[in-house]
Amino acid sequence: MNKIKTFSFVFFLLMLLPQAAKAQDLAPSAESESGGVVCEPDIYLSEPNDCLLLGPSAYLTDLAKLGMTLPPRALPASKPDPNLTALPYKYFRLDADYVPIYNTPGEKGEGTQQFPPGFVYVSYNDRVEEGGVYYQIQNGGWIAGKGSRISEIPMFQGLVFSATPRNSFGWAFETIPVWSAPGYNAEKTGKEIGIFETVTVYDTQIIENEEWNLIGPNQWLEGRKVARVILNTTPPEGVTTQRWIDVDLAEQTLAVYESGKIIFATVIASGSEPFWTRPGLFQIFQKKEAETMRNNDLADFYYLENVPWTMYFDGARALHGAYWRTRFGYPQSHGCVNLSVGDSHWLFNWAIEGDWVYIHDRTGQTPTDPSFYTGGAY
Repeated sequence: MNKIKTFSFVFFLLMLLPQAAKAQDLAPSAESESGGVVCEPDIYLSEPNDCLLLGPSAYLTDLAKLGMTLPPRALPASKPDPNLTALPYKYFRLDADYVPIYNTPGEKGEGTQQFPPGFVYVSYNDRVEEGGVYYQIQNGGWIAGKGSRISEIPMFQGLVFSATPRNSFGWAFETIPVWSAPGYNAEKTGKEIGIFETVTVYDTQIIENEEWNLIGPNQWLEGRKVARVILNTTPPEGVTTQRWIDVDLAEQTLAVYESGKIIFATVIASGSEPFWTRPGLFQIFQKKEAETMRNNDLADFYYLENVPWTMYFDGARALHGAYWRTRFGYPQSHGCVNLSVGDSHWLFNWAIEGDWVYIHDRTGQTPTDPSFYTGGAY
């Protein structure tokens, strides 16, 4: 008999039995043979030959095979250095209007140049009040304070791993309820998972075309609200080194692998239609600590100064920090892979030019036709 004995699981069993009886995700055990001995409550990793694996033992064994332990096994991970979230820039978002650029503060009129309406963030060196509020921008010019200062940069950071965990994991990118079983016909437990809270995913089921993630005994989350890292330590076809960055468009996650182990993972925001992030295998060809990104299409104008920790991998598409984003976990960009400032800083420090970037979408919803990908930025 090959079994793992622990008194902790007896206590575990007492807590779980009421829920186990109504669990919809575990098949009912067959009726025992007359005179057979039911195995004592424990975990049996191989079929016992002197007792019947039924009832509580079968339930505990099923949980153990999924990777569940008591107490729950913590991820072998920690938060990166919080100092990575610091930036040497101050940012100002302009109103969606024509904003003149002046030679000196206090001027009025059309100015020598102007920003057209659009998605415009500038970094400023100084702020004065002379006949109104004026900001000195990066090129030395001055603009009237038509907009808002960015007072707080999102502090979210992913995880640095010391070993590869057994199970997948992820982050809730909004506050979501915990269900007692997969499917909307099940009951809610009354518990909630908070935004960007990390969960371990032990199993996944599809119920009526919706994905559900098992995060604990009789605890299920809607998969569409979880950014999940699906572990794969095998280098993608074409990767010629032991270093690569895995970008999962379906899950909106990024994982970094080195020497067959995951070493970092986080949540991203990729390109949204029609500015998708192109699937494929690429290499980082240029790194820049700060970059100005813009386009000249007045119908969709954007101008972003001092975009931090930029790593170009596909034309104008890059991995970079997005100081203007407060939410991650779903497509939002113009084709780039957006990360929080701290995560982009960690990745920038790790990456070297030539590192592989593997971008994929298992759902097949992201176009692969090259004609869709002529530009792309931010």
